[in-house]
Amino acid sequence: MAIKLLLLGLVINLVMVKDARSVGVCYGRNGDNLPSERDVVSLFQQNGITRMRIYDPHQPTLEALRGTNIELMIGVSNDALESLNDPNNANTWVRDNIQNYLDVRFRYIAVGNEVDPNNENSQYVPFVLPAMQNVHNAIIAANLGGLIKVSTATYSGLLGSSSPPSNGAFRDNVGDFIGPIIQFLVQNNLPMLANIYPYFADPGSNLPYALFTASQPVVPDQGRQYFNLFDAILDAHYAAQARFGGQDVEIVVSESGWPSAEGSSVATVENAGTYYQNLIEHVSGTTGTPLKPGRSIETYLFAMFDENNKGGSPDEKHFGIFTPDQQPKYQLSFN
Repeated sequence: MAIKLLLLGLVINLVMVKDARSVGVCYGRNGDNLPSERDVVSLFQQNGITRMRIYDPHQPTLEALRGTNIELMIGVSNDALESLNDPNNANTWVRDNIQNYLDVRFRYIAVGNEVDPNNENSQYVPFVLPAMQNVHNAIIAANLGGLIKVSTATYSGLLGSSSPPSNGAFRDNVGDFIGPIIQFLVQNNLPMLANIYPYFADPGSNLPYALFTASQPVVPDQGRQYFNLFDAILDAHYAAQARFGGQDVEIVVSESGWPSAEGSSVATVENAGTYYQNLIEHVSGTTGTPLKPGRSIETYLFAMFDENNKGGSPDEKHFGIFTPDQQPKYQLSFN
């Protein structure tokens, strides 16, 4: 009996470690008076945050990450996509930014972010898939294919239908762009990355549904019950992927967050703290979503710091879970 209890304890501890490691944080640098890169890495370590997303191969950040246990999602910026349509440039990019930092724990390469035929990034549409293919081939050639996965970061703006989640479908003019990407991911057993923000989906109409605090199911869908908007949006993405043969392509949530000021009436410190805390608890569990039960959901919180130089609407400046002077805005636990 003692041996069985010991083994059970080991299993529980392994599950807890896996769950705790399912949450990362995005590190953007569009702000004044942000800490040094080494201080940022120390702040990650002090708070038990073991995964980081950055948006370009920023050399000081990569240097600061050397020899740490922090797993990294590194980005290829949209304006670099066209150059990586040349395989030689892709090989050089992998050599300079991955192979030169083999003591950094790379996990994903996000080739492009929120490229969309319908937004200001539409000019990059032709370049995403060729860049993904070339970077993936360069990773394979470097014998890193089993360690580093190549994908691209999409977002809910690509969806034309999302409610109920089983009706999830990409916009009509998105199919020619996203379909071949999904097939590439299927063929190479790679995940999709998706930025998912209940905040931008009219949360004021049902705030408890958006903040994970609803006590009763809000949306019924083919026998499945949805208690929170995050799951509903994520499953809509899964349903949309399935229409292109991507039903088994895992989705990693590459961004999710809530602003604390300057947006709609629900952009408050209280609501943001509630969202982040409940999101961490939700994705660190093993319940999954109604469509994909029984799995933890790897998720990256947006973002580490408030960024006063961010463009867009004013609330974009207030997604940080820390202030630039490294003080926590919320009582969050990553352990």
